[in-house]
Amino acid sequence: MAFSNIERRIRIKRGIRNKVSGTAQRPRLSVFRSNKAIYAQLIDDLKGFTLVSASSKDAEVAKGPKVEQSKMVGALLAERALAANIDAAVFDRNGFKFHGRIKALAEGAREKGLKF
Repeated sequence: MAFSNIERRIRIKRGIRNKVSGTAQRPRLSVFRSNKAIYAQLIDDLKGFTLVSASSKDAEVAKGPKVEQSKMVGALLAERALAANIDAAVFDRNGFKFHGRIKALAEGAREKGLKF
């Protein structure tokens, strides 16, 4: 039985979410990548609440190559998280490969001081 790319990503995502959960002290950094944009948010799964978010559609993110935009989104998310007294998170790649834009976002967040 063949799965489409979306079905395959969702199956992988379910496996990741069985292991990864966020708390108020160490929220889950969830990443979503579309063809046009990338979105990241820090989520407290115990309350079901988004604490901090950033995306490539924010005004602070400069236009340019998507990998560079992703790195800026990670840095922006880390700055907002540190302002909200959050310095650590668990990374949820949401079924995407840790490569390219997802990896750039993670590197940008780590460079600004977010630990995961």
